[in-house]
Amino acid sequence: MTTTRTGYLIQPLPREVLAEVRRTGLDVSGRPAERSTAEGEEPLRCCLRDAVAGEPLLLFGYAPPLPDGPYREVGPIFAHDADCPGPEQVTGYPADWRGRPQVLRAYDRRGRIVGGRLHDGEDPEAVVADLLADPAVDRLHSRNVVYGCFMFAIVRG
Repeated sequence: MTTTRTGYLIQPLPREVLAEVRRTGLDVSGRPAERSTAEGEEPLRCCLRDAVAGEPLLLFGYAPPLPDGPYREVGPIFAHDADCPGPEQVTGYPADWRGRPQVLRAYDRRGRIVGGRLHDGEDPEAVVADLLADPAVDRLHSRNVVYGCFMFAIVRG
């Protein structure tokens, strides 16, 4: 990876994971993905924006990027049910999700939680920089405050 202006990269849902769910209709646990039509504002993990009413969606179980171990979990996420271009940028916090309160969980290389922080979404870069300043932190996972769902990963750039 190259160093970025922000010092980190945003990792949305990997395209190959979504392609496999679309191809097989099954999630990481072998359960059927649910197809639906967006009501609007569902957080899309493929392109890191909220859905627009009427868009075709998939809801399925996903295991965020962590080594196998006790902290690896499966949770529900939304993604487009059709090809999408992905996020507009991956070198900074998703623009469409600024102002959205989130929890940032910090993980070490073994996939163990080593910290975290609730932030209000107003200055996420400061919280990300503070958490990544700890050399024990390998990656961050952004989580929805109310539902606890995985939103995206943040890795050093």
